[in-house]
Amino acid sequence: MKASKLSLFAKVTSLAGMAIFLIAPAFAQATGATVHGHVTNPAGQPFTSGDVKFTQDRTVPYADEKFVNVAPIGSDGNYKAAGVKPGDYFVYVVQGAKTIDRLELTVTSEDTDKTLDFDMTREEFTKNMTPEEKKALEEYKKKNSAVVSANQVIAKLNATLKTVRADLAAAAPNKDDVSKDVESMKEAVGAKPDVGLLWLTYGDTLLAQGKHLAEVDKKAGKSAATDDDVKKSYSDAADAYKKAVALDSAGDKPNVVGEAADYNQLGNTLTQLGKTDEATAAFDSAAKAQPTQAGMYYKNEAAVLYNAGQMDAALAAADKAIAADPNAADAYFIKGQALVTKTAPDKTGKLVAPEGCVEAYQKFLSLAPNDPKVPQVKEVLSSLGAKVDTTYKKGRK
Repeated sequence: MKASKLSLFAKVTSLAGMAIFLIAPAFAQATGATVHGHVTNPAGQPFTSGDVKFTQDRTVPYADEKFVNVAPIGSDGNYKAAGVKPGDYFVYVVQGAKTIDRLELTVTSEDTDKTLDFDMTREEFTKNMTPEEKKALEEYKKKNSAVVSANQVIAKLNATLKTVRADLAAAAPNKDDVSKDVESMKEAVGAKPDVGLLWLTYGDTLLAQGKHLAEVDKKAGKSAATDDDVKKSYSDAADAYKKAVALDSAGDKPNVVGEAADYNQLGNTLTQLGKTDEATAAFDSAAKAQPTQAGMYYKNEAAVLYNAGQMDAALAAADKAIAADPNAADAYFIKGQALVTKTAPDKTGKLVAPEGCVEAYQKFLSLAPNDPKVPQVKEVLSSLGAKVDTTYKKGRK
């Protein structure tokens, strides 16, 4: 007989979100077949909630039918019913009290395993949908397609980030060429220009490439300060970091960790460009964005400025780092190093270090007795005629 029209498709967008009213499955039969299959919704995705119900009452309305087997649909869209006795069946996909789909099945006494898949993308199913249901389905497919495309882009970008970060770490010790990573990240920010992390990483590749080019100049006996390619790489890196800052600081809930990292790297780059005042302001902004890590950012500032030969600026940054974190050993080392450059002989010709120099070195020794720089510090103290004291505490003479 021809099946009566069922409520086949209420709303595509509601299929996954409807409440599940589970019906206890029938006890396994001693004899009978196992029937299993996959349920696919009209959008071509797994139908992940509800039950598959079996009845041999094929001549009465659905409400009066008695179901002899009930199998829950899993999160993967699969179901399995055991002990289905021989006979002719209507097999329903049901969600709560709503019937979604129905197929016919015959089980013979010879059957032990049968597959019955419900594919709601089939013409027989979709032609019974109302115009409103068909419109909802098309809108869903369109939105889902956009989501899938976006997810594919994100997956590709995550893979790019992972590769680039690994490349940068491997290239850093020898300042190797990372031009291919620069191109990868240029493509990444082009694909999704509204993500601060991508601009930050793009900046990192440009900064690393600038250092590589500067190293090439150094080995060739050339001045990196006059190399336009080096300057452009650093300048482009600074622009990328500024873009990252703008994105991470925007909105009601800015990404303060990202913003601080952006400013920190901007400070590194501006130092390479010789813009000490701007670099200092960038590091200060990093500390302001993430106050709990202020000591780290001021220490980074001190180290970058010290490595750039900016001793007065490095000293000021070291003092800020110490104020924020009194146990920052490297900050004391940098302070000592910056001050020792001001050592001068007294009237007797004895070398005298400026106030605070010896104390900074002694504090470094007490905080980091196993640091590789310890022999160097001890040698400096010895040359100054100062006693090496690894138990120094603030205020001790």
